[in-house]
Amino acid sequence: MNEDHPIARVEPLLLIAIGGFVGATLRYAVSAALPGGFPWGTLAVNALGSFALGLLLYEARLTDLLSAETRLTLGTGLLSSFTTYSTFAVETTALDPAMALVNVGANYALGFLAVIAARAVTRGSLP
Repeated sequence: MNEDHPIARVEPLLLIAIGGFVGATLRYAVSAALPGGFPWGTLAVNALGSFALGLLLYEARLTDLLSAETRLTLGTGLLSSFTTYSTFAVETTALDPAMALVNVGANYALGFLAVIAARAVTRGSLP
């Protein structure tokens, strides 16, 4: 299809929208399944999303097997909607100061550890 065709120009937006719908729906499902009292749902999606995005980006960089459309749908759409910095910020401000520090530390520590784990998994899976 010609790059100037209207459908070709809209395709990236549709791929992001589809991925975003799936990611946001999954985030809601995870948050609804976990107990309240502490933002466990946001912590879980941020850690899981960091691991999945790490896998996706390291796999794309090391193997170059993922198409631009797949990276757009999964990375920009799905995983960007699955993880949430804005909800993390709002929920943190609603916690008492000690729990807010725990929440910030847990989100950043688990996020970085998840990316490092994803890199290790990707490197271990390559021949």
